[in-house]
Amino acid sequence: MRKGIVLSLAVSAIVFSAPARAQSHLDRIKANGEVRVCIWPDYYSITYRNTRTGVLEGIDIDMAKELAKDLGVKLTFVDSSFRTLVADLTEDKCDVSMHGIGITPARQEKLDFTHPHLKSGVYAIASKNNPAVSSWQDIDKPGVVVAAQAGTYMVDVMKAELKQATLSVVATPEAREQEEMSGRADLFATDYPNSRKMLARHDWAKLLAPPQPLAPTPYAYAVNKGDPAWLAALDDFVERTKKDGRLLKAAINNGLEEIVVKD
Repeated sequence: MRKGIVLSLAVSAIVFSAPARAQSHLDRIKANGEVRVCIWPDYYSITYRNTRTGVLEGIDIDMAKELAKDLGVKLTFVDSSFRTLVADLTEDKCDVSMHGIGITPARQEKLDFTHPHLKSGVYAIASKNNPAVSSWQDIDKPGVVVAAQAGTYMVDVMKAELKQATLSVVATPEAREQEEMSGRADLFATDYPNSRKMLARHDWAKLLAPPQPLAPTPYAYAVNKGDPAWLAALDDFVERTKKDGRLLKAAINNGLEEIVVKD
């Protein structure tokens, strides 16, 4: 009898000392009735807070609403940025980042990504009045200054691309424009969505496109590592919206059908 008691206690100790399974974001989202989505509210056509109305708009605003609808939960947006992307996810400020995040090796070391839904290369915006740069071939020359925003993949791309021109890394999208408009930079590197904003809003802006796609990069949604159930649920969502047409509809509504990934 005594041996039976000792064995029972030993088994109980093993059971109670075993580590509990980490709760998936998916479990918590369903339990709390809320999904928290990180966005960068300065990203035109992607996750943009309209400066006139204060309303959030863009393809990933539309897609986040569809995600919450599919999950049957409330949607809460959390302001984030590319600079704070990793910290905001690892510190659990949101469940997923949905703001057209380029999949790069450096980011993949720290985060997991869904199947891509967009794909864009690098473009440049110059002034029509700047005689020094009239085409992409004019960029990499001595004396030319190229601005790029810190935290974006354009910085690494232009570092590798430029051999003679100077790269100026600035903190914000507004700083890129200010550098160019002030004459401190001749142009700035950007992607397709941001190039649309500049052309739509500024008469002086001119698009410079490379002769061949430069660093075409898939864009996706990012989550913290170590949660395969949540990542799988998001992958299923992306694939469903591709098949049922919701992704393409959101892309067309936001002028991004040219870079949407349809399969």
